[in-house]
Amino acid sequence: MRSIGAVTRVLGIDPGLTTTGFAVVERSAGKLRAVIHGVIRTPKEQPVAERLLSLRLQLIDVIAAHSPQGLSLERVFFNVNVRTAISVGQASGVILATAAEHALVVTHHSPTEVKSSVAGYGAADKRQVQDMVVRLLGMSEPPKPADAADACALAICMLNSSGLNRAIQEALR
Repeated sequence: MRSIGAVTRVLGIDPGLTTTGFAVVERSAGKLRAVIHGVIRTPKEQPVAERLLSLRLQLIDVIAAHSPQGLSLERVFFNVNVRTAISVGQASGVILATAAEHALVVTHHSPTEVKSSVAGYGAADKRQVQDMVVRLLGMSEPPKPADAADACALAICMLNSSGLNRAIQEALR
């Protein structure tokens, strides 16, 4: 498995059972670029097992098409709605297993870490984060829906961490 310092293309994931936001972002020549972003949706009327399989298969398609080296996943926190927390946990488990299957470097980030990394302020609101995603990725408008924008921010967070780790490793040599 690669170290975080070697990662230049990241798949950011905002996990959910009904809607999972994803974004592949790369750093090349010091610049960030969105390769692709969107959402993976699973039908609510299907059994959970089928929905999790659908999520896995669609995620495999994204990985095969875009060859990320790392996966940045939002850290799951306890939610007031237990049913939502369980479904997000199930989706996260499938995502983690799929990442391991493809030998991706995995990092987990809290919302505060992502906001700090992208907007420079851990209590930034959603709009401030989206504005910075647009600027950092040179986009004309925020990715839609919001789950895809959150996935972009997660990928940027891992790439920023990767750059910091690389700089620290080089300084220690």
